[in-house]
Amino acid sequence: MTHNGVLNILVLCTGNSARSILAEGLFNASGAGRIAACSAGSRPQGKPHPEALKVLQEMGHDIAFARSKSWDEFAGPGSLPMDLIFTVCDNAAAETCPVWPGHPATVHWGLPDPAAVHGDERLVRRAFESTYQELMRRIALFLKLPIEHMAPTNLAEKAGKIATH
Repeated sequence: MTHNGVLNILVLCTGNSARSILAEGLFNASGAGRIAACSAGSRPQGKPHPEALKVLQEMGHDIAFARSKSWDEFAGPGSLPMDLIFTVCDNAAAETCPVWPGHPATVHWGLPDPAAVHGDERLVRRAFESTYQELMRRIALFLKLPIEHMAPTNLAEKAGKIATH
């Protein structure tokens, strides 16, 4: 890490309305002082999914950060340099996952899209809570790594294994 000891993370997903917003909130809350996380999408929806915001808020997170944004915001000259890129799209659902060109330290943490769940209110709620819980589990394991002393490529390798356990 070269940014004042703080690991800069960008969480990417296609729509930047649910999974990546949840991950951004969790990374920043859980990794306070060690991580600065942002999220973005290749085709942002324009606003976070209301259920994602509801789950974050009910779990005690400040949601003032939450907005759906394009990854272009983080790719231009003068943008904050990122140490790690996390993709959270679900390849199993034939969802196109954004690719961050030229960035060697990328981690794929594929998760089903809770925003794609429709129907009964409880079913939708369970999908968002399940995604939140799985991201929380993965992020807690990630934060047990000595991130201050690891190169981003080594971190990416270790973080990739977290999703498969």
